[in-house]
Amino acid sequence: MPASAVKLWELYEGLKNRFLFNNDINSIYILLSLYDLEENISNIYPQYICTRNINNRIKNILKDRNNPSATSRAITKVIHEDIDRIELCFYLEGYKYGFYNNKWINVLEEMALKYFDLDILYEKKYLFHFNYNNNEVNKIRRNIRDEIEYKEKETREYTDLIDIFANKVIRPKLKNIDNYIDRQLKLEFNPHEFNIKEEKINFTDEELDKVYNAIIRELNKNLMNIFKDSCWYALNDRVLKRYPY
Repeated sequence: MPASAVKLWELYEGLKNRFLFNNDINSIYILLSLYDLEENISNIYPQYICTRNINNRIKNILKDRNNPSATSRAITKVIHEDIDRIELCFYLEGYKYGFYNNKWINVLEEMALKYFDLDILYEKKYLFHFNYNNNEVNKIRRNIRDEIEYKEKETREYTDLIDIFANKVIRPKLKNIDNYIDRQLKLEFNPHEFNIKEEKINFTDEELDKVYNAIIRELNKNLMNIFKDSCWYALNDRVLKRYPY
């Protein structure tokens, strides 16, 4: 790799890491500009699904505690901005992967020309973004997803990123979760009076390990799907940009 390409890659990685690990919002805008995506992303669809799924998984882990729903929501509230941040990162990485993938853009354009007249293409805002009923289109989508899956198994680039992010950002918050969560109020009754006192939740190490591992599993399961979906949207957007309305 030429020295200039190495320096550019290091710049990309540095900005991405500042966004992920330091919550530097400006870095993501600079990165979008360098990727040349800021003006080109036609349709943004991040749904931030990871937090909801993680909350449900934590609630199941803590089902034997008092009020597991409130406790799981409290934990999720502590980490939700971090989870949303890595989800957005994967969305943008997937979009970039598709946006510059001329091989699949050309394949999808051929399919578009097969099913739509030119005058229709010039008027469309969406192509096959959400079309799951066409078997030929679905085959292309599956092939793209399989390609991404194969590359990830070879490189583990994003699997490792999830592990590093969780270890550096999520784990420390879980280890000190009692410092982040408001103490619960507990009512104590006796025949003559009742008292209200604050009480820590006091998670066990076993519970926190289970919660952490559940978060890792949910991130691994959801983030690569987000990457693949975003790649698909980018491919469709790029085809339509060849036929601006």
